[in-house]
Amino acid sequence: MGDIMLKDLRNYILESDFKIIYLKNKLDIVNYECIDHFSTDKIMVRYSDGVVIVKGEGLIISKLLDDEILVSGFIKNIEFK
Repeated sequence: MGDIMLKDLRNYILESDFKIIYLKNKLDIVNYECIDHFSTDKIMVRYSDGVVIVKGEGLIISKLLDDEILVSGFIKNIEFK
């Protein structure tokens, strides 16, 4: 039982899955690979299985880390390719 709990804790701490969280015109993207395109109306983010295309107005990257970005602005559309 202890080994299972340790494995679950390790997976929680070292989260490596691609994840997107949207809340009130903010989009948090976790475990991405690179930013392919950035403008105030479109941001393209590459991840292991494809590309996420965020379209909107006044888009900015308000947080940029090695494995996480936060996109803010008026988000109109989110596409997965």
